[in-house]
Amino acid sequence: MVRTFTLMYWLDDGWYVGKLKEVPGVFSQGATIQELEENIQEAYQLMMEDESSVIPQVGVQTKELGLVA
Repeated sequence: MVRTFTLMYWLDDGWYVGKLKEVPGVFSQGATIQELEENIQEAYQLMMEDESSVIPQVGVQTKELGLVA
């Protein structure tokens, strides 16, 4: 099953950092947007096993992202 989430991301020291808006504990980074999306997918899968929370960031961008559950 594919669920659609909003990927919120920003640049931090040359890295794309992001989290899923609807699942605040899913947070990752990557050298490119594609790498960030792959890392978010992995973080999402791990989150399904163990929940955690992340403090919202200020000034972020958003992007719709479909993930396989």
